[in-house]
Amino acid sequence: MRVLIADDHELFLKGLEFILSDFDDDMSFISARSYTDIRKILEKDKKFDLVLTDLAMPGGNWLEEIDYIHKALPDTPIIILSAVFDKEIVQKTIENGVSGYIPKTSSNEIILGAIHLVKSGGVYIPPELLNASGSQELNELKTINTDNSGKEENQNNSNLFTPRQIDVLKRLAKGESNKMIAYELGLSEGTVKLHVTAILKILKVYNRTGAVIEAAKRGIISQNDISV
Repeated sequence: MRVLIADDHELFLKGLEFILSDFDDDMSFISARSYTDIRKILEKDKKFDLVLTDLAMPGGNWLEEIDYIHKALPDTPIIILSAVFDKEIVQKTIENGVSGYIPKTSSNEIILGAIHLVKSGGVYIPPELLNASGSQELNELKTINTDNSGKEENQNNSNLFTPRQIDVLKRLAKGESNKMIAYELGLSEGTVKLHVTAILKILKVYNRTGAVIEAAKRGIISQNDISV
């Protein structure tokens, strides 16, 4: 797996490489120290499986630069690792295509767990953000995380999901990408990622395929909904 990592502190870059070595033995890294470096790299090389980047770096405005990275690598997950923690900034990055936002104070286990979630098609949101008021999408995800904690694992009905999440689940069953789902449902791609994450959590699975299989097993979707 090829990973583009970016941070303006070399010590943090080296530490991140050390942490990520536990994720995949075959992982290789391309490092950048600024948004300028990122642009130079992406002008020549777009074959990355994951992007891990700081938010506050020299070389550009973070909002414009994250948008540039997402457009240059539309199918590559982007994770922010930052000391900046503001719920409005976090939500804005997710709306712009980011798949995860990890505070730099997070433990190695949290960082690796967040990467696993993102690589499975979900989006990682810091628990601190879920404990704060925020956008409709984040508040909905917070409600799911709390209200369904006491449900029985084998409950076999669609009451666990919002109507919108049922729509997303049926499109996952057709093998549609987040981008296609967003287009068809009139949502932002970031909002679709939030719904996918919620679906994975409710069904207690780790990827989209597992969600489709479990949803069919429970009768939440029918075999006619599945085309993958």
